[in-house]
Amino acid sequence: MSLFRRALSQPQARLGLVLTGAVLLVTVAGPWLGPLLTGHETGEFTGKPFTDTGALGTDDLGRDVLTRFLAGGGTLLLYAVLATALGVVLGTALGMIAGYRGGALDTVIMRGNDVLLSFPQLVFALLAIAMLGPQGWLLVIVIGITHAPRVARVARQATAAVAGSDFVRAAELYAVPRGRVLLREILPNITGPLMVELGLRLTYSIGYVASLSFLGLGIQPPTADWGLMINENRIALVVQPWGVLLPVLAIAVLTVGTNLITDSLAAAAARRDRKVTS
Repeated sequence: MSLFRRALSQPQARLGLVLTGAVLLVTVAGPWLGPLLTGHETGEFTGKPFTDTGALGTDDLGRDVLTRFLAGGGTLLLYAVLATALGVVLGTALGMIAGYRGGALDTVIMRGNDVLLSFPQLVFALLAIAMLGPQGWLLVIVIGITHAPRVARVARQATAAVAGSDFVRAAELYAVPRGRVLLREILPNITGPLMVELGLRLTYSIGYVASLSFLGLGIQPPTADWGLMINENRIALVVQPWGVLLPVLAIAVLTVGTNLITDSLAAAAARRDRKVTS
């Protein structure tokens, strides 16, 4: 049974899949459903600010809240996925090289990781964005780079545990190139911890992108974005709460869903490792 099948056999994984799938459905279909359901575009002014005009009222500029909510998750999720992919790929490559080669190269890579780990992720992102400006590509690169050292530590540990195995030594005896050994022999045997790390980094990426947008340093107006919606409408939370509650609930549900899936993957990987060692 594969790792994913083991994970999906757990009720919490199925619940996480439902929660995550529901939010993904909103982010994918929302930009098309919004105008059909409300009759308004995301940037269209439909009434006075913070009134009950429309299904869920208007925002700080008089735009329809439901339309902007349905269209606001795509950019956030896209940036989060790209940043996670960059961090996991870069961290996995560095960690596998360090764990397999060892020696001075291992020391250099891991001490460089320690330097990056000494900077809080959000502070590092704020510094870079303050210097270069709030741009989408910069969000992806900064968040991805700050994820890489954490992924590298996990990948290094997993690689070091596998590097001494008989099948790796057999490949080395046949003079298989080291790159092929890493990709064909080691990588398939460390997918468990890497999948867990992938889920964790995606959860953190969603939080970082939303937080930076809330602070005005991420996705910029007039783009419809959940983090930006929270910032724009928080001043009228008591009068018109939907502009804040909807994006907060969506981010919370997505975070809980990905965490449940990640926890299930971790439990499945642990059970598989126990069976292998026993």
